Amino acid sequence: MKDLAGRTAFVTGAASGIGLGIATALSQAGVKVMLCDIEEEALKKAVADLKTGTNVDVDGVKADVSLKGELQAAADAAVARYGKIHILVNNAGVGGGGPYGEWTDAGWDWVLGVNLRSVIWGFEIFGPLIEAHDEGGQVVSTASVAGLITGTSPAYDVSKYGVVALSEGMRKVLAPRKIGVSVLCPGIVRTQIMNSRRNVPQRFAGAVGNPPPTEGPRAEFIKVFQERISCGIDPLYVGELVCEAIENDWPYIFTDTEHEPFIDERFAAIKQGFDRIRGRTPRR
Repeated sequence: MKDLAGRTAFVTGAASGIGLGIATALSQAGVKVMLCDIEEEALKKAVADLKTGTNVDVDGVKADVSLKGELQAAADAAVARYGKIHILVNNAGVGGGGPYGEWTDAGWDWVLGVNLRSVIWGFEIFGPLIEAHDEGGQVVSTASVAGLITGTSPAYDVSKYGVVALSEGMRKVLAPRKIGVSVLCPGIVRTQIMNSRRNVPQRFAGAVGNPPPTEGPRAEFIKVFQERISCGIDPLYVGELVCEAIENDWPYIFTDTEHEPFIDERFAAIKQGFDRIRGRTPRR
């Protein structure tokens, strides 16, 4: 999709962080953008700021994307507002789920609902909308480097591995239908991911697990990680990379090379698994 100007995009988790960076970069490229977020006041501010900073038509719709009905209603609102959708950015994401030994069903449901199920539903709901106008399009889904190498949060890692797998599979499915698929695997970016609990839906209130500890080794790790995030990559830079990826149909979008050695180690270990059984004959 070489010419972005005049196209229409729908971006989830768009009121802050990476989502706002992507929405900003798209609007600066002349794309009409429907911002979607669960935080109503932050969403209103983001839309107002973009309207002030660009001459592009932007709007907002509130939705909890972990509920399929709300995402469908948001899609309907976007179509009613703009008529066509060319670009879907499945970006909404939360950190949570707790470490092993502190898991709860609600914690897993919340993290998987926002991070993975909403992406599945995004393809399901928006794919046919993009196909319908036959002008081509792109789906970008935000995973993480934690979608290629495991970190310290199993629920988060599982959700992001799922986004990578789904994106890789859907790229093959949608290519003949003139829809490109990209997966964004950011590293350390300035976002509010460590403050995800601010958006826990009422149905999960008090049930997603213990709050982060205030002392001890894990508390110290969280503090150091928060400091790294506060000095992380500018979300607008990530948005600019996403625009370039849409224009050139990149399958993978990385924000930096910091974690490349760890990804290399993972795939080297996988290859070793094949090397160990190479030449062996399976028992019949």
